[in-house]
Amino acid sequence: MEDLKIKEVCPTSTLELIKRNYLVLDVREEKEFNQYSFDVPHVLHIPLSQLEDRLNEIPKEEKVTVACLTGERSLRVVHVLSEYSFTNLINMKKGLAKWIQKGYPIKGKATIEEKACCKGESKCK
Repeated sequence: MEDLKIKEVCPTSTLELIKRNYLVLDVREEKEFNQYSFDVPHVLHIPLSQLEDRLNEIPKEEKVTVACLTGERSLRVVHVLSEYSFTNLINMKKGLAKWIQKGYPIKGKATIEEKACCKGESKCK
């Protein structure tokens, strides 16, 4: 198997992709998602624990940005989906924690820990 080259973008770039009608696939678990989530128009929530049972819900023809809290689970999901012939995938690095830190729109209430988790890192504009 050849090495998979994963495209990754930061939350700022993700926001721009959303404006171009990219789907956001949030792979956080139910409890996390119910606390707070992306407040953007085109979000699909499939927890990582249910991914393989719900693959048919992910449109193969759409461009998809995969996200979780920190970007680690979503990166794993990009690898898994690639094995199922999904090709239009991007991982959102630093995840929803960085999204919240940037002040981008969410539904619900994030805790202080999520807001502070990426403190001091300014690689993502």
